[in-house]
Amino acid sequence: MSEDQDDAVSGIAALNDPRRRALYRFVAAQDHAVSRDQAAAALGVSRAVAADHLDRLAAGGLLDVEFRRLGGRQGPGAGRPSKLYRRAAHDIAVSLPARQYDLAADLLAAAVTVAAERKTPVEVAVDQVARDRGATMGHAARQRAGHRAGGVALVRAAADVLADHGYEPRVRDREIVLANCPFHRLAADHTDLVCGMNHSLLCGMAGALPETTLAARLEPTPGWCCVRLDVDRPLKEEQP
Repeated sequence: MSEDQDDAVSGIAALNDPRRRALYRFVAAQDHAVSRDQAAAALGVSRAVAADHLDRLAAGGLLDVEFRRLGGRQGPGAGRPSKLYRRAAHDIAVSLPARQYDLAADLLAAAVTVAAERKTPVEVAVDQVARDRGATMGHAARQRAGHRAGGVALVRAAADVLADHGYEPRVRDREIVLANCPFHRLAADHTDLVCGMNHSLLCGMAGALPETTLAARLEPTPGWCCVRLDVDRPLKEEQP
């Protein structure tokens, strides 16, 4: 599980308490930031109890915090700013195993835009957009491995980047197999489009790491991602 997934799980776990869930629903329903006193009054609890639950929700990334003086008073004697809470602007979602439907949507939307602008077939645009994004993944692997890293170190870094994207890589002697498909539901319904996009994505990553001679190939296998990565040098086998 990646660090982002850990954070998301922690955030959702903050809603395990029924009173905290009720408080989150109250804050989310308001069109303004909520003070501790307002939250306490809405739930019929003490200000201290409301403050504890609000801060737990904020620590879990479910609420954003701001400080502002209430009542319009300014300057000396206006008192300390109140701590206010509103629903967090970002999304929190957990999928186990990890899925990357946001990434798929972003790639496909970008491809439609490119196809319309350049008057090219959508499948050609999908291939190019996915390869470009894959190259970004390859550059991330290079940065993680360090500029002086050799081929094997780069392969390991590439596996780490794949893990960050939910692929659950298994490094074997001369290949990386992927135990999870981040686009599973989409691939089941639109196999050619999504598996082709996935292949282009990983080809782009491999192409950004020429020292590794990684090669992405389509090999659909039940229970595994449809793409595997061949490596031109032996790598120590790691058991799942």
